[in-house]
Amino acid sequence: MKKYLYDYIDEIDNLLESDKKIKEDVIKNHLIKIGFFQHERLIHLFVTMFYMVMFLLFTALGCIHYIFLVIMLIALVFVICYVIHYFRLENGVQYLYKQYDMMLQKNQKMVNKLFNKN
Repeated sequence: MKKYLYDYIDEIDNLLESDKKIKEDVIKNHLIKIGFFQHERLIHLFVTMFYMVMFLLFTALGCIHYIFLVIMLIALVFVICYVIHYFRLENGVQYLYKQYDMMLQKNQKMVNKLFNKN
C-alpha cells in the first residue's frame, strides 16, 4: 500500500508541475482515491488498536505468569510496525489533501488567465 500511495503522489506531483490544465475528471478521480486511502487508513487504525489492546492484555497477564511476556513482546513488535505504517499512511493522505487544494488553485489560475481576471 505504501508503494502504491507514494507512486500515486509522485504521479500527481508531476501533473501539478506541468503547465497543463488539470482536467475535471482527474480531480474527481483524485477525490475517489482519497476516499480509498481514508478507508485503508481507518482499517489500519482499527488493526493498530487491536494489537495495542492485545499488548496491554498480555502485559497485564505477564504479571501473573512470565510465559505471557513472550506473547506480549510479539504483540509489541506488531504494534511498532503498525504504528510506523499508520504514520506513513496518515502523512500520505494528508499530503493528498494538499494536492487536491493545489489542483483546484491551478485550475482557478488557468481560468483567471484565460478570461484575464485578477
